[in-house]
Amino acid sequence: MISSPISGPISDPISDPAEALRVLLEGNARFVGGSPEHPNQDAGRRAALAPAQKPFAVLFGCSDSRLAAEIIFDRGLGDLFVVRTAGHVTGAEALGSIEYGVAVLECPLVVVLGHDSCGAVAAALDSLEQGRLPGGFVRDVVERVTPSVLSARAAGIEDPDAIVDEHIRQTVDLLLERSQLLAAKVAEGRAAVVGLSYRLTDGQARTVAVRGLG
Repeated sequence: MISSPISGPISDPISDPAEALRVLLEGNARFVGGSPEHPNQDAGRRAALAPAQKPFAVLFGCSDSRLAAEIIFDRGLGDLFVVRTAGHVTGAEALGSIEYGVAVLECPLVVVLGHDSCGAVAAALDSLEQGRLPGGFVRDVVERVTPSVLSARAAGIEDPDAIVDEHIRQTVDLLLERSQLLAAKVAEGRAAVVGLSYRLTDGQARTVAVRGLG
């Protein structure tokens, strides 16, 4: 049994990126195996968190309703600082939220969470193949995913789910390119950025990119 990284008062959170990743992946293993512990979800935890939060990871994921972070990683209140956009596309608001989690809340780990059968990736593929783009601000989402699709195709990647993995890797690198704050934390060994790909059928999250864990 894995103990909660923050038990009761939030005075001793996880500060090591590798340990934070281990806790997440072990929680996901419990979820996949059908034996979740549902830590940090009771009234005592709620009361302990009221004065302040101290999550151990920033979770930057796709907005897909099937990717509820605290469920698939078997965590609870105050464990994860969650930022979600369709296709985990980055903009000023997402980057600012991630930087807040790292700089202000001192999260040692940033996770980019994508998944198979991603609608944003499928729409980007369709726009390239059929020459049509959706309207409204959905168009902006598709345009931000398109560079990852083009990168995948340049590398000879055709399988849609493998393209998703490439989009996750591209997002990991984009975060480090655009956020000097995050890049500095990683260079100092105080943070890491990891890309995970979630499989909808069995619930497993597998690692596709690692930056900052040696």
